[in-house]
Amino acid sequence: MDTVAAKACRSGAAACSKRARAGGFTYIGLLILVAMIGVALTLVSEMWITAQKRDKEQELLFVGNQFRRALAMYRANGGGYPRELQDLIKDPRVPGVRRYLRKIYRDPITGDPEWGLLRTNGTDGFITGVYSLSEAAPIKQAEFSLADADFEKKSKYSEWVFVAGPAQGSNSTPPDPVGNRTQSRVRR
Repeated sequence: MDTVAAKACRSGAAACSKRARAGGFTYIGLLILVAMIGVALTLVSEMWITAQKRDKEQELLFVGNQFRRALAMYRANGGGYPRELQDLIKDPRVPGVRRYLRKIYRDPITGDPEWGLLRTNGTDGFITGVYSLSEAAPIKQAEFSLADADFEKKSKYSEWVFVAGPAQGSNSTPPDPVGNRTQSRVRR
């Protein structure tokens, strides 16, 4: 029943201590390897989360600009802004179907169909812009497109207000997004 290792330990202490030291170094090496894998996985997960957040920011910019474009087209085709976001899907001012959006998009940051609405006269006014209801801090702080230049150095996504701007080639300015902002929410 004696193993070769047990016989070696009984025959000489030097051989036994060498094996014990070799086993200890292997164990320490394994612990260091596991720690390095843990650190690497942590870094990869942080990079993954950051990449996902950047993708959501890009999607918010795209969706917000779709709302901005739809609101401007609605105004250009009838001389006013819509009362509800649903009016952008089917314009109630004209017979038949006139669409400015194919659907009411979800907020990419929150994942909800709920948007903050910028209205002309409080909660009963016309919709002139939309914004995310997220209070999270954006990663992107600079290098926005010309239409989104006001978003530079904003501290939260809810400050990224997509306002229907002036018509192409016009010198007029869009409505002030901070002064007319209401906390109305739309749930679809």
